[in-house]
Amino acid sequence: MFENYEILEIINMFRNQHLDVRTITMGINLLDCASESSTLACQKIYDKITKRAEHLVQTADQISNEFGIPIIHKRISVTPISLVAGSSEVDDYFCFAETLDKASKAVGVNFIGGFSALVQKGFTNSDLKLLKSIPRALAETEQVCASVNLASTKSGINMDAVGRMGKIIKDCANLTKDIDAYGCAKLVVFANAPDDNPFMAGAFTGVGEPECAINVGVSGPGVILAALKEVAGEPIDVVAETIKRTAFKVTRVGQLVAEQAARRLGSPFGTIDLSLAPTPVVGDSIARILEEIGVDTCGGWGTTAALAMLNDAVKKGGTMASSHVGGLSGAFIPVSEDEGMIAAVESGSLTLEKLEAMTCVCSVGIDMVAIPGDTPHETISGIIADEMAVGVFNNKTTAVRIIPIPGKKAGDKVVYGGLWGEAPIMKVNPSSSKRLIERGGRIPAPIHSMRN
Repeated sequence: MFENYEILEIINMFRNQHLDVRTITMGINLLDCASESSTLACQKIYDKITKRAEHLVQTADQISNEFGIPIIHKRISVTPISLVAGSSEVDDYFCFAETLDKASKAVGVNFIGGFSALVQKGFTNSDLKLLKSIPRALAETEQVCASVNLASTKSGINMDAVGRMGKIIKDCANLTKDIDAYGCAKLVVFANAPDDNPFMAGAFTGVGEPECAINVGVSGPGVILAALKEVAGEPIDVVAETIKRTAFKVTRVGQLVAEQAARRLGSPFGTIDLSLAPTPVVGDSIARILEEIGVDTCGGWGTTAALAMLNDAVKKGGTMASSHVGGLSGAFIPVSEDEGMIAAVESGSLTLEKLEAMTCVCSVGIDMVAIPGDTPHETISGIIADEMAVGVFNNKTTAVRIIPIPGKKAGDKVVYGGLWGEAPIMKVNPSSSKRLIERGGRIPAPIHSMRN
């Protein structure tokens, strides 16, 4: 598969340019675990996860050792629990979250995603039960991640759900205030959520997915940055071509890992998510790539144009390297997880409003953004509504993972460590969204959704 010179080049990427496979995520369908008895349903869920993922961590470690490829996280995604738990007799779905947490720990993975609901057009009774259970579930479990799809290009935006999520995020923050609202870091809301996303906190296994599948997320901001340093001063089309060629190489590494994992685990190969996911490590930053392209400081004029070109070139290179590209695939801009983004916020160059503009051309949106703890829930819902609109009307995936830190104000900082990094508390426009959010209802789907 690889020529000798390619192997040497890739080894250098691992050693000196922070290339890694960010995650191997096993998607597991849990629809056959439904039962009127929550006790029986939870037992079936535990048994299926621990059986299917019994060798996931061991296999990932073997692949990592054999090929010398760093595999940072091993994760599981499951069918949205609102679909699995709907026939059970309980009103509180915490027992399902607790089961997911126990099962994920039993097989040794880092996170499990799928405490989720899909409410873009309205709520089922089960959806409402799950939403009500989210704050406690994230406060009292360690590895469970939650997501809610609030909008889609086909359905429009569920503004009632947008309003509820502002309150739920505040509740999560208050229940985990002793650990700087960490519960909110495990909760994301989406427009146009993909069914095969391997990245947390938004991973779940959609109903069109197979019984079990292996999805791999690769990451290589440091590799892109190193390649761009070799074409300093060249025209922008040379920059785009360099990014495309580099993304091709990075994706081939992910393809190798995914094929090996799928074969050894006896599960279908699902997708390669070729997103550029940064880390707090210096040299592994999306912001620094944009600055290498020519923006003085991330957030300054030209940032959105540079990001659009980066995202497009990454996707072009990746889709030539694999026929199974999926998930989110593009450039992530999580503030707390990117040392360049953190520096840009601290310098005053990067604001919430600029992050929203950047969302129009990147993979996600307002991601791992810390805000003052006294921010009203209606304002949080207003931020969510804007991001949902960007996704719905541009026919793309957008997301919000926002963290109101109790007792903190703009200019303060919160430190999580590890891949979560540290977050400067960002200033929020004080203008109220209360009247808009209290209207509720549903923003209709855009006219370009009529494509049947």
